[in-house]
Amino acid sequence: MPPGQKSVATILVVDDEPLIADTIAQILTMYGYKAHTAYNAEDALEMALKSPPTLMLTDVMLPGMNGVELAITLQEALPDCKIVLFSGQAGTAHLLDDAKLRGHAFPILAKPVHPRELLDHLKMRLSEDGAQPVL
Repeated sequence: MPPGQKSVATILVVDDEPLIADTIAQILTMYGYKAHTAYNAEDALEMALKSPPTLMLTDVMLPGMNGVELAITLQEALPDCKIVLFSGQAGTAHLLDDAKLRGHAFPILAKPVHPRELLDHLKMRLSEDGAQPVL
């Protein structure tokens, strides 16, 4: 990469509701990020290991492996990947508590999340390593 050029953040959006994942990915793309989607944890993990994202945004409640387990697994495999969780269910606190006991703390956003709030939060998380949107 040429000096002074910032890298473009790649964000993997994981939600078992394709409409939500695809809509978030479209918004992120409009704001200059490279966005990819997965609709379950297993596909997300496979995608991330083949092409590591800068950040993964994942729903907590997923079929099979939940989003917290996905986040822990991905963070152990790719420690430089930033993780942000989001959830529309109040009953996910125990999953986050279990993760903390295992030494993992992840920021979580409440669903539905306003696009501006999401973009601001992701920009803040990504600014830690200099990855920015294309714009």
